[in-house]
Amino acid sequence: MRGERWRRVASQVGRSVAVWAVSTVTMLVLAGILPDFQLQSPDGDSATSIAMTAALGAGAFGLLSALAWPLLVRLLLLVPALVLGLLVFFLNGSLLIVALRLVPSGDSEAAPETAVIVAAVMSAVASATGAALAVRDDDAYRRRLYRLADRRRRTLPPSPSSPGTVFIQLDGVGHDVLLDAVGKDLMPTIARWLGSAGSGGPGGGPGVPARPTHRLTPWRTDWSSQTGASQLGILHGSNHDVPAFRWYEKAGREVMVCNRPANAAELQRRAIDRTGDGGLLAGDGASRGNLFSGGADEQALVLSIATRRRGRDNRSRAGYFAYFSDPANAVRTALSFVAEVGRELGQSSRARARKVRPRVSRGGLYPLVRAFATVVERDVVVAAVMGDMLAGRTAVYADLVAYDEVAHHSGPCGRDAEKVLERLDRALALIENVAEHAPRPYRIVVLSDHGQSPGETFRSRYGLGLGDLVRAGCGLPVPRKAQRTHSGAEARAAVRAALRRPVEEGGEQRRPSRRSEPIVLASGNLGLVSFPDVPHRMTKEEIDARHPALLTTLANHPGVGFLLVRSEQHDGLVLGAYGAEIPLDRLDDDPGPLKVFGPGAADAVRRTHTFPNAADIMVNSAYDPTEGGEVLAFEEQIGSHGGLGGAQGKPFLLSPLAFSVPVGDGEDLVGAEHVHRVLRRWLRESNGPQVPLAAEPEERAA
Repeated sequence: MRGERWRRVASQVGRSVAVWAVSTVTMLVLAGILPDFQLQSPDGDSATSIAMTAALGAGAFGLLSALAWPLLVRLLLLVPALVLGLLVFFLNGSLLIVALRLVPSGDSEAAPETAVIVAAVMSAVASATGAALAVRDDDAYRRRLYRLADRRRRTLPPSPSSPGTVFIQLDGVGHDVLLDAVGKDLMPTIARWLGSAGSGGPGGGPGVPARPTHRLTPWRTDWSSQTGASQLGILHGSNHDVPAFRWYEKAGREVMVCNRPANAAELQRRAIDRTGDGGLLAGDGASRGNLFSGGADEQALVLSIATRRRGRDNRSRAGYFAYFSDPANAVRTALSFVAEVGRELGQSSRARARKVRPRVSRGGLYPLVRAFATVVERDVVVAAVMGDMLAGRTAVYADLVAYDEVAHHSGPCGRDAEKVLERLDRALALIENVAEHAPRPYRIVVLSDHGQSPGETFRSRYGLGLGDLVRAGCGLPVPRKAQRTHSGAEARAAVRAALRRPVEEGGEQRRPSRRSEPIVLASGNLGLVSFPDVPHRMTKEEIDARHPALLTTLANHPGVGFLLVRSEQHDGLVLGAYGAEIPLDRLDDDPGPLKVFGPGAADAVRRTHTFPNAADIMVNSAYDPTEGGEVLAFEEQIGSHGGLGGAQGKPFLLSPLAFSVPVGDGEDLVGAEHVHRVLRRWLRESNGPQVPLAAEPEERAA
């Protein structure tokens, strides 16, 4: 045993010496190439003196990086995440300048901008060298991943022998998009798990199907097909009263937004109160990169705890420290960040030059936001998952948002989005590889929270937004540009017909007070119209009395699929074009405008109608199944989700064959709460967190 320990120590020392030697050579090469970087005095030094200076400088830089970098990263956590990548370069260059000043000769120097370049290259080369030398040493590989991902792992007790479970959420990847990517060989890891031809792997080479290890199951979202509702239901077992991504609550006079930290914390609290337990991950669980905690003890990059004061219970940004505490890791991600910004600028420029349609603006801060989602967030979350697995945690749930962010602006089936899928598949392959080095077996479940439906925006199709259309239907002023469009003219004509008089009479027009004006919010192709001066949910009769043309204007617009309103006579009504009014209890016999949206639409609408915070008017855009399943987003997105229509409502669940089937033959997996119950059953099958399953709420059974 002692001999084995010494062998490992000798191996580690040998790798460190090799990395130091390569760093020394790299510094010598850079000194010869870069004019503002020198390792000798102006009078010249001998080759031996220069080599010694490089060796000492490389050693001092490596030592400073190991000692000072973790402290610097803790300070970096105080700055916004988007600034982090730029500061990495500056601080790394500063460490190099300090290292050169510590060299006894005192002759070496570098300009600040040159020091940044030298430090970045040296860190990248050192990281690549260390990884290459450790590739055949499983113990060294395992120790490196521990160091990168979770420095507090040693405080945990020994891992049990029962299997752990890792849930990886590929945000926004629809069932059909996944199958298409597998068919195009963009995701070979997923293909191998499904046993698809061309994936190779155990049991077959290229072109020969491998033995499948996973099954693929589609599931159907609720009406609100977006991460807030889906992930809350999946992690906490209830997404009751979450009608959209953003909505107006009359009781608190507040606009709720799912990705606002304070609102996410409130939604999580409500779900826990409703179900009576902490969540899917309660009991040795870890939540990484999610909106909600799921009851996990270990949390990093979790939005619902981001507003708390820093302390033991708030480790939202701890994942950044665990990842960026390694300087080589920080430089590699920072370089990838810059490359991704350049990639987005190039792709958006080509789209404009080719006049690609549909297209939305991709300027401003979007290139930085995209780079953060596709590089920084991905790298940090994957590293955190690796640390959780190597620490032997029982259940881990992580969200990778890269595809969803890119698909919103580039389209769900474009080449830009396909490139993201390729990189996500490589992340899954890395997680699978780490499982082989974990102290317990792991089962990997991959799922999505929703899909995305393509289509141009409502504004680009008709020249006005949903808010403009609502204002026109209410007889309120609208922008001149909106008035000149065909849709704007139709809206104004509808108002005049309903009121039997012109709605604009010069300066004598009476404008309602701002408090009585409607609040119009959008969640993809789902719109919500609320009247804040009325404390209750208005009925159709009340809306007609106040704004006689509004419902007719909306229901008959070609970009609107259907409306949901409350009714004094029928409780709830679905409204459509040409005067269609279908009571909710008759939708099964006569779906009316819901027919085109497919099975389950009526149930989804009926469920949302029971929510206390459903808007006065719920508006779903038109959907055309014959044109690639296109919808019309009320936001500026050409790949959207949030309502009914097309691929957005058909995510997937990819599960190991070792688990029981999600649903029986002939049954459908419907709703995020149903997915929660399936995942919880699988955790029990793996001897996972033994959290009692609360009785199902009455409305869920309904």
